[in-house]
Amino acid sequence: MGEFEQSHPRSSTVFLMLIFVTGLAAGAIVSFYITYNEVDRLKNDVTRLKNQVSELRGVRPSVINQNITVYQNSTALSELYEGVRDSVVLIIGKTDGGSVQGSGFIYNFSGIIVAITNYHVVHGTNTISVTFANGNGYAATINGTDPYADLAILIVDAPAHEFQPLEIVNSTTLRVGDPVIAIGNPYGLVGSMTTGVVSALGRTITEDEYTGGFGIANIIQTSAPINPGNSGGPLLNYNGTVVGITTAIVSDSQGLGFAVPSNTIRREIASLVESGSYDGHSYLGLMGGDMDYFMAQEMGVDITYGWRIVEVRSDGPSHDADLKKDDILIGINGTRIKNGDDMASYLEEHTLPGDTVILTIRRGTLTLDREVELGSRPPPPV
Repeated sequence: MGEFEQSHPRSSTVFLMLIFVTGLAAGAIVSFYITYNEVDRLKNDVTRLKNQVSELRGVRPSVINQNITVYQNSTALSELYEGVRDSVVLIIGKTDGGSVQGSGFIYNFSGIIVAITNYHVVHGTNTISVTFANGNGYAATINGTDPYADLAILIVDAPAHEFQPLEIVNSTTLRVGDPVIAIGNPYGLVGSMTTGVVSALGRTITEDEYTGGFGIANIIQTSAPINPGNSGGPLLNYNGTVVGITTAIVSDSQGLGFAVPSNTIRREIASLVESGSYDGHSYLGLMGGDMDYFMAQEMGVDITYGWRIVEVRSDGPSHDADLKKDDILIGINGTRIKNGDDMASYLEEHTLPGDTVILTIRRGTLTLDREVELGSRPPPPV
């Protein structure tokens, strides 16, 4: 579509110029048979056509500028790739049943050089290697993991000159539509770059094997193609800084990939490096599901958004908060909660275990506030 729009004014210019030239030739052939009035009319037509051609010629510089802009953007992407490619690594893990592979990137945490990747890339591995863009490979060990965020930190036994750390920036500045870049090793194709946009924010994905049914919250959805082997690679903005870590795709889908936001990494990195784990995931001890129009009709309520409580765990922090089955959670600390994604993302981004939150619920026609002191999630099953 872009090429057509750019070439259309140029084609019109050529077409009008051809009409203009043809008109002059015809005038010369029949000049002995036309009246003075017709001559004046033809002169006026010629003047009008000249003006139209001039106007169309005036459009051409902007078209040329558009072409230059596209070329400059392409050049910027090439330069961006060259600036970050040495920071992205191939991770191969040996397991009892064979091997697995994924991606990762180098980061400098307070002078400690680490490789960041997904937990699911290294889960169940016996030995791990990290290979740099130049082909040099080295042994690596797991330093810290958090299955609830699908994060793992590796220490790589490589000389200092191999390390080219990336910068991790604040992901809360991301907006839907922002351009992003994923770099990784899909299907073993080392150093592959794909581009796309931020498609949505605040998603929740679930990996029951690693999380025991708890969602991985506050996820970035992106249209940048992500394929097996990309897992653990960086999601970058157009400044070449990390805004996320690619983590998952929906099987048999196109343009539906997910990434853990960089703020999750920034929040957890100190604990993962220094203690090997992270226990800052808040826990309400509730089970439930999203509201919608049909659920509201079934329940006989006039509210079609929120998160319907179906069970209050007897051993959870909400047990004594006077919450009941079929209460509808519609707010936390004054923030509107439309669904479970909103609830999980708010808790992940804005709270820690031990914090007290105000839950706003609908119970029939009543709107009520309930105070809960958040607990910590139970340890992951793996």
